[in-house]
Amino acid sequence: MSRFTDLPQLPSFSRRTALKILGVSAISGLISYSRFHKPQPTLFQQDSLVLPRFLNQPKQVVIVGGGLAGLACAYELSQRGFQVKLLEKSPQLGGKIASWNIQVGNETFRMEHGFHGFFPQYYNLNSIIDELEIKNHFISLDFYSVVFKNNQYKPENFRPNHSAFPWNIVDLAVSSPNRLRWGINLTKPKHWQVFREIGGFKTPDSFQHLDSVSVANWVKKDFPQGLYDLYFLPFAKSSLNAPDKLSAAELMQFFHFYFFGNPEGLAFNGTKQDMGRSLVQPIAQSIQQQQGEIIAEATVSKIQIKSGKIDSISYYQGDSINPVPFWVKRNQLIEKNWEYWGAGDDVYAIQSGKNEAISLTCTHQGCTVKRAEDGRFHCPCHGSIFESNGQVVSGPAERNLAQFKVIQRQPEQVKLVALNAENIRNQSNYIPENSTTIQADYYVFATDIPGVQQLFSLTQGELNSTLQEQIQNLEVADPFAVCRFWFNRDFPWEHSNFTSLSGYQLTDSITLYHRIQKQFIDWHQKTGGSVVELHAYCYKESQFPTQEDLLTTFEQELYEIVPELQTAQLIHRELVNQKNFAGYPPGSYAKRPQTASGISNLMFAGDWVKMPFPCGLMERAVSSGLLAANEILQQEGLQRRTLFSVNPEGFLTI
Repeated sequence: MSRFTDLPQLPSFSRRTALKILGVSAISGLISYSRFHKPQPTLFQQDSLVLPRFLNQPKQVVIVGGGLAGLACAYELSQRGFQVKLLEKSPQLGGKIASWNIQVGNETFRMEHGFHGFFPQYYNLNSIIDELEIKNHFISLDFYSVVFKNNQYKPENFRPNHSAFPWNIVDLAVSSPNRLRWGINLTKPKHWQVFREIGGFKTPDSFQHLDSVSVANWVKKDFPQGLYDLYFLPFAKSSLNAPDKLSAAELMQFFHFYFFGNPEGLAFNGTKQDMGRSLVQPIAQSIQQQQGEIIAEATVSKIQIKSGKIDSISYYQGDSINPVPFWVKRNQLIEKNWEYWGAGDDVYAIQSGKNEAISLTCTHQGCTVKRAEDGRFHCPCHGSIFESNGQVVSGPAERNLAQFKVIQRQPEQVKLVALNAENIRNQSNYIPENSTTIQADYYVFATDIPGVQQLFSLTQGELNSTLQEQIQNLEVADPFAVCRFWFNRDFPWEHSNFTSLSGYQLTDSITLYHRIQKQFIDWHQKTGGSVVELHAYCYKESQFPTQEDLLTTFEQELYEIVPELQTAQLIHRELVNQKNFAGYPPGSYAKRPQTASGISNLMFAGDWVKMPFPCGLMERAVSSGLLAANEILQQEGLQRRTLFSVNPEGFLTI
């Protein structure tokens, strides 16, 4: 198990003592940290020996998943001389930071899965950016606002301050216009507990006593209400996990990484262009320059295990209809006269009494169609219409909805296979005609949770039952959604160009793209128009079961947030709706898979992997990929990449 090295010497006292002598502790903290000396990142996994950096014999690595985790792993290994082959199921690389072309009138734009901020404490991600010499691809957003509906609280603004805990708390209190409404009463034991947990984060201790409870239950009784409204709720949701499903320990880890253990402040960068061009493509090009091979639209069809190791992987490329059987879970939230399975942008419909399913993914740009009163399926995004059997009636879609056959049923899930796939009765041995089988020395699974669960369902050969159970028990968070609007004119806005919003039924943030990204700035200068994006981090499917519900609510709330747009002309809108972000529910930490899978030549990477140091969002994905690369480097006797994090422990730890 890896551990931190070169940690700063912190005050040593028990939590009980800390509670009794808080005044002394606070003074000690103020003395220990200086405003005039910025704390440095903490080193992780720095080898004490000087080892070779490059291979002296050929070694092959297959990485499944082309998101940030897979790209980071492929990048590091390709630089060290490994022959890397990266398989990505989608047409484009990047996962949750992928971008793709869309058409708005006569203009072509790049669409994404939602705005992402690049924080200064993303030390491992930023080190790759430095090595690629692409810092000029990013623009500072200077400050970050949190705005509350109906002026429940005054807007909060966060800026870089380069002060470590507890000075950043002092700075926040001084600058916050709501400091007198935090609701902290230090005569209440619960409020002392909050202070202790904030200042005393430590892995695994914090998980041992907080991972069993959700954030919602933890704050339910005698919690400072202002503190919850102003900071806990907005930042909990920005982890893409809802408070009722998020482990309180995970929130403490999240807070520690982004604020309490972070000396960098909360201002961050955005990309000058879409994230595909700004970050994904430069990483991919670097991999290819080192003779790494990247294969898009590659679907894994079989994984062969022999003698306790992965022996080979088979995949096929290009066919949009999957000939490999797959399971989808029941969706009971959509109308009842048909059966519905799946969620987000991956939903299937089965007419009652039938044994055939239709994919509800529109063949135009991937929105989820909805059954209308006329019995046809209508796309809520761009207006395509399909017959009840999936046949396209009117565009812009040109292809029919994909059709599937039900080959196995269970109460809460069904197993589907493409309707035109042959040898259905013998699917365990079925390999598509255009399938390719490859063998490698190492394999890295760097997909999202649905992806890695699908990979394990394709394995043939004896597999460790504990590992199978760990993968099967992984949970995805509530779905997220992004809606981007094009209007014919601009509007006044006094807050940050990316602003967190609180108190709305659906919307959690707003981004003004025509003030950040060049493609939209140019369009604004040419037309006077604006491009605005709303993001729902973790909405409840019971409230918004269809994409039509999402679009309607997003538009209503946009006009509440920016009333000036009510009289503007809406030119275009784009919706992205997925359910694949990692969930961190109570009790999940101990069972979460680590980088080393237990199979000697298989590593895991992704936001669902248990991390040995504090990190979040994009930094979590990148760091997990680099940890997987380091595991392989270590097995080959090579120098591991030095990784960094914020101070791994809070101020009030033993």
